[in-house]
Amino acid sequence: QMQLVESGGGLVQAGNSLRISCAASGRTSSTYVMGWFRQAPGKEREFVAAITWSRGTTFYAGSVKGRFTISRDNTKNTVYLQMNSLKPEDTAVYYCAAKKSSLGLVTLGYDTWGQGAQVTVSA
Repeated sequence: QMQLVESGGGLVQAGNSLRISCAASGRTSSTYVMGWFRQAPGKEREFVAAITWSRGTTFYAGSVKGRFTISRDNTKNTVYLQMNSLKPEDTAVYYCAAKKSSLGLVTLGYDTWGQGAQVTVSA
């Protein structure tokens, strides 16, 4: 079984930066891709970014492309989301997730989820 723990959330002013982390433990060897999702109050959860565990291929939602960067450190079993030029509309709970299968879109089919980290961007 795999566990994911997010950290690094907080309150930041618009235009500033924040980095959140996701530490994976347990059975991580079967992971194909790690992703970040977010859910704002009253809205559905949405895909933010993903990275394949072995090759490091990245994917981004259009709303964050050019501002957010996903990366991973395989030696630490940790995935990061560097968020620059933050906007109030980026305010949400950010969830880390892991997917075992290489089939289907990287925006779907995740098996394991973290508890979430709150990111609040003030205007």
